[in-house]
Amino acid sequence: MGRDLSALFDPKSVAVVGASNDPAKYGHAVAAQALRAPERRPVHLVNRRGGTVLGRTAATSLAEIGEPVELVVISVPGSGFEAAVDDALACGARAIVGITAGFAETGPPGLARQQALAAKVRAAGAVLVGPNCLGIADNTTQLYLASDRFAPGGIALLSQSGNLALELQLRCAPHGLGFSRFVSLGNQADVTLVDLVEDAARHDATRAIAVYAEDFGDGRAFAEAAATAGKPVVLLTAGRGTASARSAQSHTGALTTSADVVAAACRDAGVELVATPHEMTVVLAALNGTPRAGRGRTAVCTDGGGHGAIAADAAESAGLTVPELGSGAQEKLSTLLWEQSSVRNPVDLAGMGEQNPHSYGDTVGALLALDEVDAVLLTGYFGGYSAATGGLGGPLAESGTAGGGSALAAGELETAHQMAGHAARHAKPLVVQSMFPDAPSCRTLAEAGIPVFAASEDAARALAAMSESEADGPRGVHPLPPAAPPLHDTGYHGLRTLLTAAGVPFPAAREIADEAQLLAAAKEFDGPYVLKALHLLHKSDAGGVALNLPDKDALLAAHREMHARLGAASYSVEAMADLTDGVELIVGVNRDPRFGPVAMVGLGGVLTEALHDVAFALAPVSAARAVQLLEGLGTAALLKGVRGRPPVDVAAAAVVIERITTLAAAHPEIAEIEINPLLVRPDGALALDARAVPA
Repeated sequence: MGRDLSALFDPKSVAVVGASNDPAKYGHAVAAQALRAPERRPVHLVNRRGGTVLGRTAATSLAEIGEPVELVVISVPGSGFEAAVDDALACGARAIVGITAGFAETGPPGLARQQALAAKVRAAGAVLVGPNCLGIADNTTQLYLASDRFAPGGIALLSQSGNLALELQLRCAPHGLGFSRFVSLGNQADVTLVDLVEDAARHDATRAIAVYAEDFGDGRAFAEAAATAGKPVVLLTAGRGTASARSAQSHTGALTTSADVVAAACRDAGVELVATPHEMTVVLAALNGTPRAGRGRTAVCTDGGGHGAIAADAAESAGLTVPELGSGAQEKLSTLLWEQSSVRNPVDLAGMGEQNPHSYGDTVGALLALDEVDAVLLTGYFGGYSAATGGLGGPLAESGTAGGGSALAAGELETAHQMAGHAARHAKPLVVQSMFPDAPSCRTLAEAGIPVFAASEDAARALAAMSESEADGPRGVHPLPPAAPPLHDTGYHGLRTLLTAAGVPFPAAREIADEAQLLAAAKEFDGPYVLKALHLLHKSDAGGVALNLPDKDALLAAHREMHARLGAASYSVEAMADLTDGVELIVGVNRDPRFGPVAMVGLGGVLTEALHDVAFALAPVSAARAVQLLEGLGTAALLKGVRGRPPVDVAAAAVVIERITTLAAAHPEIAEIEINPLLVRPDGALALDARAVPA
C-alpha cells in the first residue's frame, strides 16, 4: 500500500514555524496561504518573538500552542532547523515540511545532518518533505502551504523546481487544466518521489501525475511505481544528454548515456517523457480524461490542402501513421462531400465548410466511425467563422458579409457540439489544430474534453500521447531476479562458463598458455579455428583475433605471430562458427546507479560503435520484449532477409537475450556484461565473444 501520507495532505491541524510579517521572507508567503482556509482546520503561526503576524497572534514556540499539531511547516534559519524538528515531534507532529535549505545540497557535512534528521523523523513515526523545498498544496483538502496558488483540477504536480511549477500552471490554464496537488520535492531526505507517485496513484481526485525531477533517487522504484499507477505519468527531466561520468570499458559503456537509460525506463513503465514545459502541457491536455487510441492509425481532416499536408507530416514525425483509406471508406465519404473534395487521407473538404459548416461534423463523425481509423486530427480554418462574430478578428469580421458570417458562425458552433457528441459516442481521440484556438466553437470543443491547439506539431504530439504503437511491445518493469552467488572469475572463460550454464550457446573453446596446450586443444575439435588473445579491451582493434585458420599448422603459425606481437598471458582456441547468412548482434547490460541493470541490443561486430544502431530496456528483458527491440532497430531489415538472403532466427536470438539479461540482473557484482557478437543465423543463435567488467 505504500507509506501513509494522510497527515501530510489532510492534517487535522497546521502550524507554520517562522511565520513572518516581512514579505521578503518565505514564512510570510506560506503563512498567508495557510490562512486561506482557517475554517477547514486550526492554523497556528509561530514566531520566536511572538506578537502579531498577518493579523493573528503568534505563539513564540510550538509548545506554547498547548495542543498537538499534526503538520508543521518549518521556515527558519538553518542553524535552528534541528531544534524546530525536535519541537515539532515533541508536540505530536506526524508530518513536517522543511522549507529550510543548507543540507545535502551543500556537501557531505550537510548530507550527514540531513540523514540524521530523516532517521529521527522516521523513528518517531512521522514523515518529512524536504528539506530545501518550497512547500505543498492540496486543493482537495484546502491545504495551502506553498507561496503560490494552484488552480484546482486533476493533475498532481511533483516538482524539484518551484519556477517550473509556476510556469506549468500558467501554461495549463488556457487548456482548462488545474491541479489536485502540488509538492516541491526538495532533497527527498524522507518522503521520496516514489512515495508521492504511489500516493497520487491512490488519490481519487488525481487523474494524471506530472513530474519534474533531476534526482530520481531509486529510479527503478520510480519506474515500477509509474508502471502500476493506473494513471498517466508525464516526466520532464534535465541532464538526460550527459554521458555517464565513468570511462567506458566496453561497447555497452561507450554507447549508453543517461538519456538512453531514462528513455528506456519511461518506455517500459509507460511514462510519457517530454523535453520542455510546453510539451508537458500538450501531453497533459491530451491525457486529461480523453480516450486512448489503438495503433495510431490517424485520419487527417482539413479544409485546405496545405494544412492537411503539414498535419500529416507532423503526425508521421510523431510516430503515428496516416494510411490511405480503403475503397469502402472513400465511397462513404464521397457521399458526404462535393466533387472536388479529396477522400484518400488527408480528407480535404476543399472549401465545402464555407457552404455548409456542418460538413466538418459530418466528416469527422464518419471518420471516427471507421474501424480502420484509431484517431482523427482536424486541422485548418475551423473556428474562423465563430471567431469573426466573437470579436476575435476572423476574416469575416471585415468581409462585409455580416449576415452570412453570422449564419456560418452559428453553424460552426452547432457542428462543434455535433463533433463532441461523435467523439464521446465512438470513444476515439479527436484532436484539433485551429488558426483560431480561442474561437467560441473551439472553446466548445475544449470544454467537451477535446484538445485544441494552435500548432500542428502540438496536435500530433497530443495524439501520439493518446496512441499505442504496435512497435511499443509489452510494457512493464520486470522484477529483478534473486541475487546469484558472486562470480569471482570475470575473465573470458570464467564468464563463458557462467553464460553456458545459463543456456547461452558458444562454440567449443579451450584456454591455452603455450604451444603444447594449443596443439592439444586442436585435437579436441576440428578446424577451422579461431585464435584470440585474452585480457585485451578490444581484441579485434589490437589485432588479437585470427579467424578461419584451416588446420593446426595455420593455428600454430598464427599463435607464434600474435604472441611475438602482443605477448598475451593466455589465448583462446575456438571452433570457427559458420558465418554464412548470419547477422552479428551485440547484447549488453550496464548497471546504472539509479535504474539498476539496463539492457542494450543492436547491430554488433566491429562496426557497433560506428553504426550506433542500438535499443535499450530495463533488464531483465523477456523474449517477447527482445523481439520488439530487435524489430525496432534501424537495420531490422537485415534480420528479415535482404537481397536473396534468408531471414535469421529472431526468436532464438530473443531467447538468448532473455537468458543473458536475466543472468546479468542477478549479478550485482558485474558492472557491465557484453556479448559481441551474438551471431544469429537462419537456424539459431551463437555467442562468439563475451566480456564482463567488475563493479
